[in-house]
Amino acid sequence: MSHPAPIPGSGPGAEEDGEASRTAAYLAAHPRFLSDRPGLYRALHPPRRVHGEILADHMAAMLAVARAETGAVAEAARAGQDLTLRAAAAVAALIGAPDPRAAVMAEWPDLLGLDAAALAAEEPPRAGQRDLPRGAVARLTGGREVVLRDAPPDGWEDAATLHGEAHPLIVRDALVRLPGARPRLLVLGAREPSRLAARGAAAPLRLLAAALARALDAAP
Repeated sequence: MSHPAPIPGSGPGAEEDGEASRTAAYLAAHPRFLSDRPGLYRALHPPRRVHGEILADHMAAMLAVARAETGAVAEAARAGQDLTLRAAAAVAALIGAPDPRAAVMAEWPDLLGLDAAALAAEEPPRAGQRDLPRGAVARLTGGREVVLRDAPPDGWEDAATLHGEAHPLIVRDALVRLPGARPRLLVLGAREPSRLAARGAAAPLRLLAAALARALDAAP
């Protein structure tokens, strides 16, 4: 039984050729498309037999993307190291402090390079402490030890409760659960996200929470 001959210009190959032609036409009409999106160079393969300026430009674009990514990683590492050094100074400030809560609110923002710091707890009201309703710590942290949050466009619902008068300035905060059975949080806020970089922040933040818990439990 004979089969009908394929219609010229039809089939998967023709569809791919048509898509390639449309892509080429679009790029020709928008010559800055790739230069405005340098990340695409990581997904593209340079021509195998092309030398000179074209290949050099392609390789230069790939190198630029790689340098940008490496720079971002290095910047995050520096931010984490800076926070670690600052955390050590903040822990030292607790030694001998008559009121750890007051030391956190008054001294830790400057020592940590942040805009707000406070203890928040589900406990009876107390000076120098943010008061939280029952169940707030579990709701805010979802059971995690450290939570870093970026402020949504309309702000957090609990921003004023957590950050007090500084809350309009805060664009990123850290909620760190203090060790122990009592529902308590170290609340830190920054107007610059880099001050609480996601990479490398967890360890120094846990150190701060552990030191604060020990100071609170030892205070009269």
